[in-house]
Amino acid sequence: MDVPRLRNVWRRVFALAWPVMAEQTFRTAMRTTDVLVTALFSPAAVVAIGLADLYARFPLRVGLGLGGGAIALSSQDTGADATGNRDEAVTQAILIGALAGVPFVLVGLRFGELAIDVFGRLVGEGTAPEVVALGSTYLAVVFATAPARHVALVAARALQGTGDTRTPMYVNVAANSVNIAGSVVFGLGLFGFPRLEVLGVGLATATANALTAGLLCLAIWGPRTEASFARPRDPAIAGQLLRVSAPRVAEGFGSELAEFPFNALLLGFGEAVNAGFQIGRRVYQQVTGPLSRGYNVAASVLVGQALGAGDPDGARFDGWAVAGLGVLTVGSIGVGLVVVAPRLVPLFTDDAPTVRYAVDFARVYGVAGAALACFSALSGALQGASETRIPFVARVSGMFGLFLGASWLLGRTAGFGPTGAYVGVSLAYVWMALVVAAGFRYSGWADRAAALMAERGTGLDDPDVDETEEPATD
Repeated sequence: MDVPRLRNVWRRVFALAWPVMAEQTFRTAMRTTDVLVTALFSPAAVVAIGLADLYARFPLRVGLGLGGGAIALSSQDTGADATGNRDEAVTQAILIGALAGVPFVLVGLRFGELAIDVFGRLVGEGTAPEVVALGSTYLAVVFATAPARHVALVAARALQGTGDTRTPMYVNVAANSVNIAGSVVFGLGLFGFPRLEVLGVGLATATANALTAGLLCLAIWGPRTEASFARPRDPAIAGQLLRVSAPRVAEGFGSELAEFPFNALLLGFGEAVNAGFQIGRRVYQQVTGPLSRGYNVAASVLVGQALGAGDPDGARFDGWAVAGLGVLTVGSIGVGLVVVAPRLVPLFTDDAPTVRYAVDFARVYGVAGAALACFSALSGALQGASETRIPFVARVSGMFGLFLGASWLLGRTAGFGPTGAYVGVSLAYVWMALVVAAGFRYSGWADRAAALMAERGTGLDDPDVDETEEPATD
């Protein structure tokens, strides 16, 4: 093992990842604040927010998918010094993201109650009216800013692809701080403001989405960032954005679709089980989510820029190095979470049955932490190479075959109850890690990236293209 080279990669990883980790810490702190605030209202409020968030993650998945295409093209074109292509890719991705958010606005306004009520119907029981009312209100407010959420996600990843992970951090930390303060003030009715409860939490989230999108667009438009807006001209770039992004979007949609019957399964075991799942997973995400997201972005940037510079061997080494760092750090934290979960969970709720199940789910996620980190890092590395099909197969097969399938078979059919869900969740993430590891080791992702770069006119061997002046069109 080349230890000096490994240390050098890890230093680069930390330089890229720590702003993403800080940004994600505030994002997860915001979501944790939402859970804490809503837990003060009632267990039904926690369930309502949790169920509504399943739908709210669909705009997230679209934004992350388009952001995946943006970071792939941005990092490769930055490595190849093809700034014209990069800026056009950034612009087109943001425009596509904004348009893709409009249908969510309509869904939130017209079908919110039906969307929440469907969970109870999946297991032959009606969803509690209070849960339906609270969940549909939150969903309508959050979906209203879906276009802004898409723009924010795409713009952040486009900047990260250039190696600038600090600007998105500054913007997201500021916006999420506003979100946290808004959830507390408007949700609880502090400082003379009305107590809006779930509606107040939703309004705070919507405000932060709009603020983030606006500030990031200003950053790209201004002179302080490497990326810029450019007039869309080359359909090949738009086509590649969609080709790279589509598996990422489908991966996310598949994951979220699997969560619907999974949450219905947990509701069938009791409201406390579902609330415990929401809280237990939130505890895990709060302590490890920032690291996993940071490693995912760092792997995409390092691999993409190495491929753009014509160094596929370096890209391969970088990908494995980031995965190893993720397993070491997140895996260790996961083990610690198994021990301290009984002390952390009561910070979220004092409902005894909910606490018991939340501790169990937090421990399940802690045990699976190393596998989750491996999957996140290597899927990021493959994304940087424009290979998003392998993570799609890994996640969808894991979510439907094990997360949902094994949990349902063991929990409901075999009668093991929540224990069956614990096993299904653990197996799903181990499987996902194994699939992306095999894909990164054996598939031809480097050749795919080279072919796509040649198709859009990006590369070191094209001396006739001055990509600093205008986008390539061949």
